[in-house]
Amino acid sequence: MAVNLRLTAAASAELGRQAAVAGTPGLMHLDVIPGECAQHIIRIQPGRLAGIAIARSNGVTLYAPKEQQVILKNLCLDYRGDLSGGGFLIRTSEGVEPCACGGAFSRQ
Repeated sequence: MAVNLRLTAAASAELGRQAAVAGTPGLMHLDVIPGECAQHIIRIQPGRLAGIAIARSNGVTLYAPKEQQVILKNLCLDYRGDLSGGGFLIRTSEGVEPCACGGAFSRQ
């Protein structure tokens, strides 16, 4: 796994929960789509839709399209939840500027 995407404990737990609820235990897919508030927005879906394994943690393997490796390199994926809901967030890494929304980012 050359991507080096890091998952926080909270992100791993939520990925595992969502995979189990969707009927794809241990398998999740992440891809990047064009953003409005930043260059890229992360999209996470259950299952292994296509691509390569980019991260493994707590029994969950996260897959992404091979051609998006450069975009995803050295990102940190976190999850924050509260009484009104929750969502996956991009944490600051070198060369990455997260948007205020948390789910979008730009490469510098």
